[in-house]
Amino acid sequence: MRAILESYDSELAPTEYSPQLSKRLREAEDVLQKTQNHNAEMEGQLTKAQEETGSLKLQLQTVELELESLKKQQASAADSNSSVTKEEVSILRQKIEDLEAERQRLEEQNNILEMRLERHNLQGDYDPVKTRVLHLKMNPTTVAKQQRQQDVEALREEVTRLRELVRSLQDGGTTVHSQDDSSMHASSLGLSLPPSKEVLDLRKQMESSELRNQRLKEVFQRKIQEFRTVCYVLTGYQIDITTENQYRLTSVYAEHMDDSLLFKKGSNGSMQLMETEFSKTLAEMVALHLHHQKSIPAFLSAVTLDLFSRQTTF
Repeated sequence: MRAILESYDSELAPTEYSPQLSKRLREAEDVLQKTQNHNAEMEGQLTKAQEETGSLKLQLQTVELELESLKKQQASAADSNSSVTKEEVSILRQKIEDLEAERQRLEEQNNILEMRLERHNLQGDYDPVKTRVLHLKMNPTTVAKQQRQQDVEALREEVTRLRELVRSLQDGGTTVHSQDDSSMHASSLGLSLPPSKEVLDLRKQMESSELRNQRLKEVFQRKIQEFRTVCYVLTGYQIDITTENQYRLTSVYAEHMDDSLLFKKGSNGSMQLMETEFSKTLAEMVALHLHHQKSIPAFLSAVTLDLFSRQTTF
């Protein structure tokens, strides 16, 4: 290219010399220099590849030698294992068949237990480890417990006072300071009051109080279960408390057990939808009913209808 450009320059007169030819010459020289640098780089890469090929050949030879040794060891091991009797082989096969049958039995039992658990969840039961129970602010059970505790404390104080009175009466002659005039009169006459009747009466009162408290607990638990079942049947959602101020809603028509909605209660009492894998699939409903219409009941109804339509065949 340089020779061609020089021939052009020799044919032209000095006045007809074009700067464009010089520019093209410089560009050609730059291209030539880049080509030489690229060739040098390729030669370096080729040398490196040849070195790597040599190392790989050495590794291949080493692996082949190890493979030959392993084949020899395997052949020797096969020769040593040839002494195993057919009876031992049949015993091992029988054990394998027994273990396979046991595995199938356990798998069937596991499937049955999972179906029972899912049925219980649909019926309104809950796992106490993963679910928190919602307690009422004016809980009858709590009030009954407090009343029972107060009654027990009063009865204990009464029993202690009566024991001291009986002890003083049994000692005979000791003066008892009490607010009860009949107790003072009995002490002056030296009479011994039978403590067993009062203690039995106190025990009866305590037992009746405990029985009443137990019945209140049973009634309250039954009412709570009825309330959860009614909410589940009427709304189609099972409501569980995951953490403080967070509520998980699972639809009766959910296709998977993990398809649930998570709401968080704000400081001002408003409910906000938290992002879950299931809520990501409801982007259009969230935009329409929550962002535009600002209605959580409408959103839940739309989700219920959508899930119901998926499971219903017309």
